[in-house]
Amino acid sequence: MAKFTGPKGKIVRRFGQNIYGNPKFDKLLEKRNYPPGQHGNSRSFRKRKSDYGLHLLEKQKLRYTYNLLERQFSNYFKKADAMKGVTGTNLLQLLERRLDVVVLRMGFARTIMQSRQFVNHGHFMVNDRKVNIPSYLVRPGDVVTVRERSHSMTAIQEAMEARQDASQYSWLEIDTKAMRGTYVEVPTREQIPVDIDERLIVEFYSK
Repeated sequence: MAKFTGPKGKIVRRFGQNIYGNPKFDKLLEKRNYPPGQHGNSRSFRKRKSDYGLHLLEKQKLRYTYNLLERQFSNYFKKADAMKGVTGTNLLQLLERRLDVVVLRMGFARTIMQSRQFVNHGHFMVNDRKVNIPSYLVRPGDVVTVRERSHSMTAIQEAMEARQDASQYSWLEIDTKAMRGTYVEVPTREQIPVDIDERLIVEFYSK
């Protein structure tokens, strides 16, 4: 599957937030808390953005947070817009149902990039069937399990050890000993851990 492979440090600096969760980007933001580029630290560069610029920036921030290309992200928005309910909330809930995101939330990976790689390489099963498609949409009641042959993988074990709180996400049930988790329900907007104003994204696509 296509994915963004550019310099992620520049993306983090552009938004001023560690959207990828990797601790190394926290250190980068401490040293360079301004946008990348020759004029990134100048006052003129930091002037107030236009409404379009603000809407675009919010859309890009969410897209990069989930590590998606523009076409993928646009397709999710179209699907969310066709669903009943609030479009912005629908969009976030669809993204949170992606298998690579669920694997990340369950603590089997430390970053969205690592999670996607693990899924691509076939290290996970959904309801006892191997699934190697990161965009697979998990449904309430689905059980995501680390394949038995992957239990000894150092990267997965380190990710699980680094997970701070097994009950961090209330819509998930995690069995760390069995290395599996259950997707209990679709999270509400308030539960989704992204610092985004989705209304700006809806307005961006409505223009």
